[in-house]
Amino acid sequence: MGTRRKARESALQMLFAADVAKTRDSVLTSNFWNELGEQTLDEDTREFANNLAVGALREIETIDSRIRTRAEHWRIERMAIVDRNVLRLAVYEFLFEPTPHTVVINEALEIARRFSTFEATQFINGILDAIKHDLEENPVQKSAKTEEDNLNEKSRASSQ
Repeated sequence: MGTRRKARESALQMLFAADVAKTRDSVLTSNFWNELGEQTLDEDTREFANNLAVGALREIETIDSRIRTRAEHWRIERMAIVDRNVLRLAVYEFLFEPTPHTVVINEALEIARRFSTFEATQFINGILDAIKHDLEENPVQKSAKTEEDNLNEKSRASSQ
């Protein structure tokens, strides 16, 4: 299994914890890596997982709104916790990461197969495919990085 998938699975577990325990950001990520996270993962993989989880939580209203447009007759609160968080991670990647949409869908389905049910995989596939088509018809500007993120990146680059 690739490191990106391991990062996505870790991010899913963090979102699950955030959903259940209402934990956020740095407490969420540090608790995860101290208690549950796979200790053998390299720093880049951990950072990608943290970025996905924290980013999805930061943009949860935008993400959930996008999911609602395609989850006909389903309220997000009524979806299984795993399924809604697989959707949230995938939609976050659609909107805020440079990952190709087809890769995002394939990764989400593989993760759903591991952590959820066959029916859920079909449900997730249908919603993500519809959102992918929406985005292809009306591309949104991918502006995941806030001004603060850009400043932090510049600061890190200049200190190296």
